[in-house]
Amino acid sequence: MTREFTADEQKSLAPFFTNLDRSVFGLKLPQEVAGALFSRYSRSTKSLRRTFLDEFLGDPELELKDLLGAQTSAGDNSSALKKARAFYDRVLVGYGDDSVAQLGGAHIACENISNVAAKLLEDARIGIAPLEKSTRYVRFDQKDAQGNYLFYREPKIMASRYRDKYLEVMNLLFDTYSRQMEPMIDSVSKSLPIEQVEVRDPATGKSLSYDEAKRDDKLRRWAETAYRATVRAHACDVLRGYLPAATLTNVGLFGVGQAFEYLLSKLYSHELSEAKELAAAMHGELNQLIPSFVKRAQANDYLAGTSAAAKALTDDILKEIPAGSTDPVALIDYDRNAEEKIIAAILYPHARQPLQQLRQIAARMSADERRRILAEYFAKRRHRRDKPGRAFENVYYTFDIVANLGAYRDLHRHRILTQERQDFTTVHGYDTPRELVEAGFQSEFHRCMIAAAELYEKVYRDFPLEAQYVVPFAYRIRWYVKMNLREAVHLCELRTMPQGHPDYRFIAQEIWRKIQEVHPALAEVGKFIDWKSYRLGRMQSEMRTELKKSTFENKH
Repeated sequence: MTREFTADEQKSLAPFFTNLDRSVFGLKLPQEVAGALFSRYSRSTKSLRRTFLDEFLGDPELELKDLLGAQTSAGDNSSALKKARAFYDRVLVGYGDDSVAQLGGAHIACENISNVAAKLLEDARIGIAPLEKSTRYVRFDQKDAQGNYLFYREPKIMASRYRDKYLEVMNLLFDTYSRQMEPMIDSVSKSLPIEQVEVRDPATGKSLSYDEAKRDDKLRRWAETAYRATVRAHACDVLRGYLPAATLTNVGLFGVGQAFEYLLSKLYSHELSEAKELAAAMHGELNQLIPSFVKRAQANDYLAGTSAAAKALTDDILKEIPAGSTDPVALIDYDRNAEEKIIAAILYPHARQPLQQLRQIAARMSADERRRILAEYFAKRRHRRDKPGRAFENVYYTFDIVANLGAYRDLHRHRILTQERQDFTTVHGYDTPRELVEAGFQSEFHRCMIAAAELYEKVYRDFPLEAQYVVPFAYRIRWYVKMNLREAVHLCELRTMPQGHPDYRFIAQEIWRKIQEVHPALAEVGKFIDWKSYRLGRMQSEMRTELKKSTFENKH
């Protein structure tokens, strides 16, 4: 044990920390107390555990000993915890600022919300980590206890003359999705039978035919299980185009207090009824977990007013101007002196010269000299998890993208970039998966898409924002992203992996093609962009999963 504490002090501290004798340790404290402690700690010469012992543990207002003795959880409403939270507020006034709310957080689950609301939650980029129900591994043809499909009944639409048509089209989309699921699984398996699929031994990486894999009973079982899972996921991928944005989903979130406070204010200030209802529901639950961190969350006149003003300006300026067509991925702007910026940044942490001088030196280099430096810097990358350094954050690209809503759902979740979307709409047309055509479902798919578009146009006239709930995932939407080269490497290498959905693999490949066109030397950093096309690309990933499962089961 460290000599910093007496035996009695060690006994008092032990319940609140993961260790008492090492420089790195964890805290076992209510979130508000931890936040207040860190705030005080930042202005003290004492160690954190000494600060806690001297100024927190013995404070009669805090009653941490009572909290411990009662075995109280952080979510309990005990008098001790109430005092702890009041203490946090007092310490915050004395020692802290808004950043203290970054030191405590909470997990919260938001279930049975629409995909429109899910995107509003996932718009929170900083301090929030979301995880959303998958459309690849989960079938969306379930019904509730009353026999209804799981889609959001938007209050304004349901109270309008469009109610019956809304229900009719939503049920049509879900009925078709449900009815085509088993035939689509059968069609996919027939179009690419397991005998034609390459099997890779997940333990050795050796490529095998299915006939070769069958010689090993364990490999055969892994391959067949992985194949069935892959075919099912592929069928879900194909048919998710039917799902409307009203489809109910689940989103789990972990966030720090400051991020939750801002997210709640944005939701309270949003025009959609569902956003406001979700804000109130989340606020009520967070008040049981981290109330001090979200106490200021409320509707924000600035957020609401700015959004309304921007919408009015847009309507006034653009109402007579038709929307032009663009490529699926359009590079709008980029840095013209990118190589010199990155080379200067590579040299900077190891140099003594100022950044401006290093850029001037890089600008005078020949093309061969620059390539040599870049090649040396790239050479050590072994796989995509070896990330390029911060030097690559000095160069930016802005892309305007048009892709189907299903692909957007996956690409939207990237955090380290600036992005903004336009409302979900049917005006940009829709994508028809090749597998739907091969299975003989093209005409039925077309009828469903037309029915949705006709309803969208009618609802849009009275409820332009709420009309988004009608839009199926197959319809294209428009959004832009601005990102630096480091994030572009991460996004494009991750989203072109074989198990990725073909739609977003195409978008990621197009992004990298545009970068190659303007910065061919820098694009060499993207060593692990996968340019191939795959049928059942998830097969090898599922094989590795089966290996991990069997290894775990054997150990237990």
